[in-house]
Amino acid sequence: MSCVAVLLGTSPAFAQNDIVGEWQATNQVSEDQPHRAPGATLGDYTGMPINDAARQKARSWDASILSQPERMAQPHPAQYSLRGGGGPNLRIVKVVDPVSGQLVAYQINGLFGRADRMVWMDGREHPSEHAEHTWGGFSTGAWVGNALEVTTTHMKMGVIQRNGVAVSPKSRMVEFWTNHGGHLGVFTWIDDPIYLEEPFVRTTDWFRNLQMHVGPSAPFETVDELGDKPRGWVPSWPLGTEHKDLAEDFGIPYEGTQGGKETLYPEYMKRIEQLKRKGQ
Repeated sequence: MSCVAVLLGTSPAFAQNDIVGEWQATNQVSEDQPHRAPGATLGDYTGMPINDAARQKARSWDASILSQPERMAQPHPAQYSLRGGGGPNLRIVKVVDPVSGQLVAYQINGLFGRADRMVWMDGREHPSEHAEHTWGGFSTGAWVGNALEVTTTHMKMGVIQRNGVAVSPKSRMVEFWTNHGGHLGVFTWIDDPIYLEEPFVRTTDWFRNLQMHVGPSAPFETVDELGDKPRGWVPSWPLGTEHKDLAEDFGIPYEGTQGGKETLYPEYMKRIEQLKRKGQ
């Protein structure tokens, strides 16, 4: 057996592992298109292990807040940026040391507001908890089998769903990026001691598009959209507001739309049946 054959037989399938390239979002054909494109309905917290603090914050959130000049250019935070902007197309490139040829990082470009992310692969430690928090956070990566495990900290407070469901700056995110022969899947796990009762988990995917090019960032332009409002006005719903549109439109018990760890498990269907019998 030749040396080449031995090497091919013992080396991992790097072509399958490689995540670099141009990746097109699949949100136009995926089952979660309503969440990833127009955005989730107010009051839709289904599948989210949120606590009372997160629920209260989400109920009072008003999308008009993004009309404030200081928020018009606000990027999506790392906890949500893979879903935001309608589900962004991505360009992933390697950052290589020009002298040693060592892989230093992966750069992820194309995220909404261009809060592009750098995933450090050179073994560096995460900074102190008192270090600056940014929209992209601080990410380090390591290969685990065929998946790139990425751990991200130091993220700004932001949303994990575009109807006001929030996560705090104390959140920690672990992702597993896997290339299945031209289909890129990302498994995301978020822990947050402030707003989550249990880890929040979801998946997002793309497919490789050799004809696509994610272009340069375009600057935001802010305009006055609140000219008829007094200075200092903050859009919000009053405390105690209950958004029941989803429940009423689909005939779901209101409690079942409000999230919480109990609602994530099959056993909760018994509770749904009880609520329906009671007409709730």
